[in-house]
Amino acid sequence: MNDKLKKEYKSKLKQFNLYNKNYYEKNHPIVADYEFDKLKKEILDLEKKYKFLKNDKSPSVIVGYKPSKTFEKFSHKIPMLSLSNAFDEKDLVNFEKKIINYLNKKINLQYSVEPKIDGISASLLYVNKKFVTGVSRGDGKIGEIITENLKTIKDIPLEIKNSSFPNEIEIRGEVFIEKNDFLKLKDQFANPRNAASGSLRQKNPDVTKKMPLNFIAYTFGYISNNYFKSQSDFLNELKKWGFKTNNNNKVLNSIKELIKFHKMFEETRFDLDYDIDGLVYKVNDLNLQNRLGFTSNAPRWAIAHKFSADSGTTKILNIDIQVGRTGALTPVAKVEPVNIGGVVVSNATLHNEDEIARKDIRIGDIIKIERAGDVIPHVIEVEKKKRTPGSKKFVFPLKCPSCGSETIKDYNKITKKFDAVRRCTNEGFECERIAIEKIKHFISKEALNIDGLGKKVVEKFWELNLIKKPQDIFNLNYSKILDMEGWGKLSVNNLISSIEKSKEVSLQRFIYSIGIRHIGIENAKLIGDNLKNISNFIEIIKQKNFDKFLNIDGIGDTQVNSLKNFFSNRLNTNIVIELNSILKIKSTKINKSGVLKNKTFLFTGKLEGISRAEIKSLIEKNAGTTLSTVNKNLNYLVIGEKPTKKKIEQAKNFRVKIIKLDELQKLLNVT
Repeated sequence: MNDKLKKEYKSKLKQFNLYNKNYYEKNHPIVADYEFDKLKKEILDLEKKYKFLKNDKSPSVIVGYKPSKTFEKFSHKIPMLSLSNAFDEKDLVNFEKKIINYLNKKINLQYSVEPKIDGISASLLYVNKKFVTGVSRGDGKIGEIITENLKTIKDIPLEIKNSSFPNEIEIRGEVFIEKNDFLKLKDQFANPRNAASGSLRQKNPDVTKKMPLNFIAYTFGYISNNYFKSQSDFLNELKKWGFKTNNNNKVLNSIKELIKFHKMFEETRFDLDYDIDGLVYKVNDLNLQNRLGFTSNAPRWAIAHKFSADSGTTKILNIDIQVGRTGALTPVAKVEPVNIGGVVVSNATLHNEDEIARKDIRIGDIIKIERAGDVIPHVIEVEKKKRTPGSKKFVFPLKCPSCGSETIKDYNKITKKFDAVRRCTNEGFECERIAIEKIKHFISKEALNIDGLGKKVVEKFWELNLIKKPQDIFNLNYSKILDMEGWGKLSVNNLISSIEKSKEVSLQRFIYSIGIRHIGIENAKLIGDNLKNISNFIEIIKQKNFDKFLNIDGIGDTQVNSLKNFFSNRLNTNIVIELNSILKIKSTKINKSGVLKNKTFLFTGKLEGISRAEIKSLIEKNAGTTLSTVNKNLNYLVIGEKPTKKKIEQAKNFRVKIIKLDELQKLLNVT
């Protein structure tokens, strides 16, 4: 991946974290809220398209900002996660499709719709009907206790008299300042949201009391007795308890209704007394919400539908090629700087070679580009009427611009087409750009999580020949680092401590950290759970016996071939073996207390009302495991509609017990 794209990405992240720190920790916002939110959306959407750009300081990893040392900390019983974003109808269709696929059930979904107020999230803990603890969102897991400040807000009842109120409940909502009230404060704060944030984080509640803060409740976190059937039911009950809810909340029944309401609301949103930046859609059925659960940083059952994107016209000055961790070559247009929605844009992604050919994009062309959440916006169209004789067709390189290796397009046996992405064929650390990206991946949050060794530091250490392979991290020349600008004894000692701490790592994190294509965190977990310890992994690498993984449910030919290709490179094998001698790689913990302990399962046929992913998750939670083939180690073959006859015959030959889904659910005590 070209240096310029990564430089642009890193610059955006640095900018985001600077804004974030000043806003949350220093309570001194340095940029308008609009720009802050747009920047966050740009980063998240780019990372969705380009997986190699993930960073441990990205808004896809962090939620809010780490709690300040000024306030006492509080661990949320249920994490306060951020929401995934939608920008158009296609995003909403994909959102609903994922829900239906996960539930494995044709269902007419109903959505609870709420305006997304541009304020500050807060959690209110009530015990025995009294407000006892108020907490900020913080980083999503740990917030700051701001009880006394929240008590000054007139919309927050200190005691609930209603008999239906639970014994213990965590009410969640948004603290905000109305537009008219903000006019009196505009000389002190950049915008209403920053004014609300600054007010809540005052050490003296008497100062907060003077601020015109409002609170609207929209959901719950922990609840001791959840008798509600839907989100809309809960919102109605909130009003009975004395909480304010949004007057524009609605229940809608289809994507078409969501789109229609969003369009209407976008046209009239400026007439509201408060700022909003979109609408939030939640699956209304709370039972379905519970089944759908969460990903690592967002609920599967909710999404924020942002308001429309901005676009502009500019000229392509040049086209650069960037090389990513997995060898993907991505073209990026360097354009004349143009202001789009308050942000100066100088790059636009061209996605891949086919996209350039399809749109006939040339150097020197006048193009229309759009920002719909991209760090690097994308090209909507070329204004061919304005094309000059001096425009140049771009010839996509057939050799890697970093190492000179051949580049190829993989052939997809399922679609019977070549992939759109061209890749460097180098599987090891011989390609400089791939190597640097692999090292960045190795130290990232979901891998070894080494604080103080960020992506910029990795690049600097690479230039100084301090790091060329992952194992070099554990043998750094700290004396040389001490002499570098920006490094002192304290920062070096912190780095040493962080590196030492990272030496103890789980097997699944280690497998993920290696950076093998198609082996993400979920596949790394599947392999780690199957192998149990690093010795088994090393043995398979040495014997090249990767076909063994085909017996793991969720691992297929794609992943196995990727493992074979990666470890066909001797340097990769040696790196893993050497890292094993340096690190303490913990064996996978096995749940020994579940009702399905030591039991193995395989599924065939379509399951009614539940997806493979959900039932597999339930089996694992109860100490069972799932296999992908019938063999002597299989205990149960679970059959659904139209099961594979071959698997049934094989199961009979191995004397495997054949059961239906309802029998498995009885074993799990699930209906």
